Amino acid sequence: MSKTLVQPIGQKRLTNVAVVRLKKHGNRFEIACYKNKVLSWRSRVEKDLDEVLQSHTVYSNVSKGVLAKSKDLLAAFGTDDQTKICLEILEKGELQVAGKERESQLSSQFRDIATIVMQKTINPETQRPYTISMIERLMHDIHFAVDPHSSSKKQALEVIRELQKHFPIKRSPMRLRLTIPEENISPLLEKINGWNSTIISRDESGSQRSIICELEPNFFRDCDGVVRSLQGRLDILAVNVHLDSDTHVDSYDDLEDEPLSAQKDAVDPVSGLSEKLQKHAISAKDGSSQGEGKQQKCSTCNAFVGDAKDYREHFKSDWHKHNLRRKTRQLPPLTAEECMADLELGDSRADLKDYSF
Repeated sequence: MSKTLVQPIGQKRLTNVAVVRLKKHGNRFEIACYKNKVLSWRSRVEKDLDEVLQSHTVYSNVSKGVLAKSKDLLAAFGTDDQTKICLEILEKGELQVAGKERESQLSSQFRDIATIVMQKTINPETQRPYTISMIERLMHDIHFAVDPHSSSKKQALEVIRELQKHFPIKRSPMRLRLTIPEENISPLLEKINGWNSTIISRDESGSQRSIICELEPNFFRDCDGVVRSLQGRLDILAVNVHLDSDTHVDSYDDLEDEPLSAQKDAVDPVSGLSEKLQKHAISAKDGSSQGEGKQQKCSTCNAFVGDAKDYREHFKSDWHKHNLRRKTRQLPPLTAEECMADLELGDSRADLKDYSF
């Protein structure tokens, strides 16, 4: 009996691909894409369609290589143009991922949501944030399920509202500086008292009055509208205030008994960061007063940082880490003061970007 080699000619085998599936008019349509390219296309990072699609072909089953029928394409999409149909499936279809990959994505997003919840909440009794492990345990207790199609920040706010129904937890307050003309100060103080806001300090020098207060995030939009109507200005000093954060609550105690100059120094939003960096920064005078043999120079920061112990501590500092990142981008190093200002500016932009109240 003669042996013949039978080869399938009507199938196109595709492996190691990302499949995007769309169900329409009772039929299933699939396209074969490169891995990690679908999300880049949907976020408008990737703009070359050929870099996303394995082929400009519509399938009914990619894994088996079964092509979609022309009459089904016309009934569902009104055209048999494969490229146009691929674009629609790419935009509206559901990306198919493997079980382990999906589990990894959900676990990572669950951790991100827990981190956001930790940053935005405090224990009302201790005024300190909960640990990340405790937040995750509380999320499991309320049977929270991650929605992969929703943003982590939106889900974190929903988790906070749900946790408040069962556990002692509340949103951490925002620290604001309100600058307003002297004649409009009284209406503003009435509003602040009505919002149960805590006034940290007041500066009554000059024609413009300045108030630093801590406000619940729920009242932020109302506060912003009131300040604008009173021809004032609102500055955000800290989006989330914790007892052990850089903007420490206790550092503002008894400010009414201090002179105004001392108050301004105390309420400087970058004072906490400045103290951290100054521990690792050695001035030129200190360097000249000590022996040259004891001085260790950091080539990344282009500065002397003291003896061997100070040298090791310097490598853990925010100043050194920030200059390392600048070095990778071929940028010159910053001094401790310049680094302090740069870090504070970056933190402010990161806090305000996509922030949802």
